[in-house]
Amino acid sequence: MATPKLSPFADVRWIWQNGELVDFEKATIHVLSHALHYGSGVFEGIRCYSTRQGSAIFRLPEHMKRLLLSAKVYRMELPFSAGEIVDAIAHTIRANGFDACYVRPIVYRGLGTLGVNPLRSPVEVVVAVWPWGKYLGEEAAQGVEVCVSSWRRPSPSTLPSMAKATGNYLNSQLVKMEALTNGFVEGIALDAGGYVSEGSGENLFLVYQGALLTPPLAASLLPGITRDTVITLARDLGLEVREQAIPRGLLYTCDELFFTGTAAEITPIRSVDHIVVGEGRPGAITRRLLDEFLGITSGEIRDRHGWLTPVASQPAERDLVSAASGERLPA
Repeated sequence: MATPKLSPFADVRWIWQNGELVDFEKATIHVLSHALHYGSGVFEGIRCYSTRQGSAIFRLPEHMKRLLLSAKVYRMELPFSAGEIVDAIAHTIRANGFDACYVRPIVYRGLGTLGVNPLRSPVEVVVAVWPWGKYLGEEAAQGVEVCVSSWRRPSPSTLPSMAKATGNYLNSQLVKMEALTNGFVEGIALDAGGYVSEGSGENLFLVYQGALLTPPLAASLLPGITRDTVITLARDLGLEVREQAIPRGLLYTCDELFFTGTAAEITPIRSVDHIVVGEGRPGAITRRLLDEFLGITSGEIRDRHGWLTPVASQPAERDLVSAASGERLPA
């Protein structure tokens, strides 16, 4: 089956599936796989950047740690070690010849039995990579127009937002489709209590009275790795950062507002429900954080936190497993 040339996967040649590289067209699963029927999967979104020092994967140990924790929540025992999956990621990037790309490792339950009980279906692992530009559009750097969604995020006691699970994104699809149907680029979901949570696939920050505010993890949001990156960079720059409950009204009265995420990176928000945010363009704090982020991911600014893992290197598996458990990869 030929891949349509307009597809984002048109240049993808290889996918790593359960321990080996397979042709893109042959990377298939059975229609009775448990994940297809019940959403039993966990995954990560990671970016590989083309830097001045060569291709490098951003915050790989942290992504691997979150993948392992997500699998733990859903009692999925991985058939490969953290080191083997990291090796697979680097191997797949090199095999496809990409200098920069998006990386999608996914762990899911395959063909076993059907029924809600997932424990009798095998756990499988796939790594795919493909080129992916600006997630919210090429004009997103100037700010995007968003709405507050009528769909709420589920309570943390309903679905654990700490796990990046495939089933959670049914809610995200409702938020996204509602926004697009009504002429917006993205939607912002509130939590069960009516406080601001996150976008359909992004965390949220706002600037108010000189401080950088972001909803707390208790607001039914994913603990984003880019979210953590922005908090770290903001504190590096001497900015006050507060994680606190944010009422909906503050979205309309704040000075600056932006999304963060692996795909979205740092994306300014120009308006919410057609109400202009601040001066209607990226504010000074948003620009400072974006410049710092892009400087590090391009190699123009020193990687002072050790966030970039070179694709060309092959760290020892014991170091990768240690990193996935919360320690920094050795320089």
